[in-house]
Amino acid sequence: MIEVRNISKTYQAGGQSVHAVNSANLHIEKGEFLSIVGHSGSGKTTLLSLMGGLTRPDSGTVVIDGVDLWRIDDNELSGFRNRKINFIYQFASLIPTLTSLENVMLPSAFGNWSGNTEERARELLGLVGLSDKLNSYPSELSGGQQRRVAIARAFINEPEVLLADEPTGDLDEDTEGEIFDLFKRFNEEKGLTFVLVTHSRELAGRTKRQVRMTNGILSEN
Repeated sequence: MIEVRNISKTYQAGGQSVHAVNSANLHIEKGEFLSIVGHSGSGKTTLLSLMGGLTRPDSGTVVIDGVDLWRIDDNELSGFRNRKINFIYQFASLIPTLTSLENVMLPSAFGNWSGNTEERARELLGLVGLSDKLNSYPSELSGGQQRRVAIARAFINEPEVLLADEPTGDLDEDTEGEIFDLFKRFNEEKGLTFVLVTHSRELAGRTKRQVRMTNGILSEN
């Protein structure tokens, strides 16, 4: 499903070279639930961005379903991401002028979902415990509630691959557990391939497989 081959990315910061990802190799099977753990600055977020086709590597390849992401043009890459991949970022990044319901519905304008979009969005917001916040704007929501809207939004187009960067970082312990159970449900029932970046050893321990980033170097945990 996902094949990362000798991928590297170096940034320049303060006149120095920072090797964010150094010759990483990773094979992820279709339907696998994998976590990437490591300290802040270890390269986890950069690796996720490389895997999702958001950041171009300095060297190496990323192949998803037989498609080499960096051998297709930008339009093809954008279309491929739209069909196959969705992301949950460290920050909710909601559109401030849209309600919770509208924020969740928005990606369906560009994606694969062909059913009743509003009905689907209502269902997803219910699954993350926000049935009573459908018409609330981001400014009227707590940070944790905004994060749950973003999580609901990530599922609206029924992606085949979900890349999640600290998706439960600002949730309380009980809600974190509920959201993880939702992730697990989609993984098991929908066959969703799920890659989770997390600082939480407890969450990582609940995934089927764990790998570790240390100073840009990827290894099996």
